[in-house]
Amino acid sequence: MTRFFVEPEQMMQDMLVLTGENAAHAKVLRLKTNEQVLVCDGQGKECLCTVAEVTPKQITLDVNERRESDSEPAVQVSVYMAFPKADKLEHVIQKATELGVYEIVAFPSARCVSKPDEKSLKKKLERWQKIASSAAEQSGRGRIPQVVVLPSYAEALKRGAQADLPMMFYENERATTLHMALTEHTFRTAALLTGPEGGLEEGEVQRAMDAGFRVCTLGKRILRCETAPLCALSAVMYAAGEF
Repeated sequence: MTRFFVEPEQMMQDMLVLTGENAAHAKVLRLKTNEQVLVCDGQGKECLCTVAEVTPKQITLDVNERRESDSEPAVQVSVYMAFPKADKLEHVIQKATELGVYEIVAFPSARCVSKPDEKSLKKKLERWQKIASSAAEQSGRGRIPQVVVLPSYAEALKRGAQADLPMMFYENERATTLHMALTEHTFRTAALLTGPEGGLEEGEVQRAMDAGFRVCTLGKRILRCETAPLCALSAVMYAAGEF
């Protein structure tokens, strides 16, 4: 079923009107009167609607039912990723959204090659959020994950440590596997922290441990910085019974 996202305040109306990009998308799909569509507020609530009227500039919908989205995971998993080079973060945002991520948090670390300034970050953040929105619509999500940018590694540790299960993935860890961390804890929220192309420095790993992160390995093979968070996210979702 075709899905559209609107602002939460619009969801309170008995009749919804799609304009702008939503109307343009509806036109491409050639929606007709009496067809059913889903309208979501991007925060987990949705309306089952029927197309009442189609005009060149807007689509009018009758609201039939309001409900909680059933496509959202029972666990809230946040991906914390150090700034990677090129468009790797865009790839992670898109795929993590499809997999059910709650939010994607980007931050600088010592070995980051990419360290965007405030001006470029504003434009990048707008693009990243659009990627998350598009991926949420395509994959049938009821919620659009937020893309958050933090100013420092310290802020990432402080914020991520508030999760029930904060985990960092480090290529030199040998003793604790992701499987061990997942089976030894019950959790409703999790934070998955990964480094940039050059990895995290030993001092950064120690700081994460001091902050309360469980340092884990993702296996004997070294994963690319854009592969590691998606691998960990998939494993957490599987362990939580989402797959």
